[in-house]
Amino acid sequence: MLGSATTTCLLAVLLAALGDAFPDGAPIESCITEIPNRPNHAGTKPRNPNSSKHRFTASSYNYLPGSIIKVRISGPPFKGFFVQARDIYTNKWIGEFAESDQAMSYPECSAVTHNTVPPKTDVLLLWKAPYNRAGSVKFTGTILEKYDKYWSEMVAKVPYAPRVLNA
Repeated sequence: MLGSATTTCLLAVLLAALGDAFPDGAPIESCITEIPNRPNHAGTKPRNPNSSKHRFTASSYNYLPGSIIKVRISGPPFKGFFVQARDIYTNKWIGEFAESDQAMSYPECSAVTHNTVPPKTDVLLLWKAPYNRAGSVKFTGTILEKYDKYWSEMVAKVPYAPRVLNA
C-alpha cells in the first residue's frame, strides 16, 4: 500500500502532466468532436467566450479566389489554440491555413493549431481562400491558457467589417 506522501507526489505528477496536454498542438480529432473546436479535457468546461481578454481578429470576412486573410490571436499569455475556417452560410470547412513557426495546419478540415510549448502573446495566422470561388468566411476556435482555463466557440471579429457577400 502506498503511503500518503507517495500518493500525493504521484497525484502532483499526474496533474502536472495533464496541465501540459497536447503541447505540440491539438490532435486532428479536434476537427470532428461532438462539439466542434472544443477540447476534450476531462472534468473541465470552457469559459464564456465574452469573458476572454484575448483579441481574436480577422482582416476580412470576404474573400476572392486564392486571396489571403490574416487571423490574429493576441493578449495575455496563452498556451494553445485551435482555429477553423467555415463558410458563413453552410458552416462547412473551407480553404486552408499556412503553416508557420507557430502553427501547424490540418488542411483536411480547414484548421490550424499551435506547434510550440512556450506561452504566446501574439500569433498571426494566414488563411488561403479556395482558388475556385469567392465568398464569405468565419473563423471559429478555442484559445487555451491552461488545461482547465480555455474559451471555446469564439468567433474572430473583423475590426472594420464590410458587409458579407451574398451567397
